[in-house]
Amino acid sequence: MHRPPVFYLAMTYNNSKEDFGMFPERLKALRTGRHITLAELAQELNKMFPSDQHHENTASQIGNWERGIRNPSYLEVRKLATYFGVSMDYLSGRVDNQTTDLSKLFISGVALSFNEQPLAANDRYEIYQLIDGYLHGKQNRKKTEFEHQEELDLGYES
Repeated sequence: MHRPPVFYLAMTYNNSKEDFGMFPERLKALRTGRHITLAELAQELNKMFPSDQHHENTASQIGNWERGIRNPSYLEVRKLATYFGVSMDYLSGRVDNQTTDLSKLFISGVALSFNEQPLAANDRYEIYQLIDGYLHGKQNRKKTEFEHQEELDLGYES
């Protein structure tokens, strides 16, 4: 029996200081933007990626990444990018403009809150519907140009 050849994709990731120039700042900004502690981020990553039990994330490990003392592995950067819903290039500082598609964020499994109030699944759906309806209505609105505007005196005196 003839077996087809097996091809392996070799990926290299340069773990040098230069590649992680913006990483500490971006990681801290993403974490503090969600109002979570280092310990909470570590717990969330461990919960989201349970298959990596031999190398669970810790608050001190993430703190070292944020301070630029240590650099995370490729897999850790990928986990963080997935958790925060950003690209690895954004997280490492290779690209500056990171936009977030709210529709994808609302349907993702990422915990969301508004003014520190957690959003339940039905809240997320309702907010999604409100934004979608607003944008749909905005696109279909006709712009009315007024040539002139008249003042109406209702006879009330202040």
